[in-house]
Amino acid sequence: MGKPLSIDLRVRALAAVDAGLSRRAAAERFGVSASSVIRWDQARRERGDPGPKSQGGDRTSHRIEKHADFIFALLEERGDITLEEIRTALSARGFHTAISTIWRFFDRHAVTRKKRPAMRANRTVRTS
Repeated sequence: MGKPLSIDLRVRALAAVDAGLSRRAAAERFGVSASSVIRWDQARRERGDPGPKSQGGDRTSHRIEKHADFIFALLEERGDITLEEIRTALSARGFHTAISTIWRFFDRHAVTRKKRPAMRANRTVRTS
């Protein structure tokens, strides 16, 4: 992902716009695209600051977090439920998601779904 252009460049380009230069002419003077200067000017009018918005981060996990109580209830009800069965149950409630989303939900909440053997593994002789 690219890095945002500096605040100094944004301020100088917008100062040129304030001094009477068109946004396209200011973009050409400072060697940036016209759409960038237009967006900076729009951000300054809307937010009061031409600075960049935050980049990266998680923007979608809040959707599955709304169903956390239901998912944990499924785990209590059936301890051996699979991720696919959880996905099917969520789909029946109208929330369609991928198995990887459910896996990341469990990872965030430190829930392990690994099935462990009933007896401890023998270290000297292989048991079948």
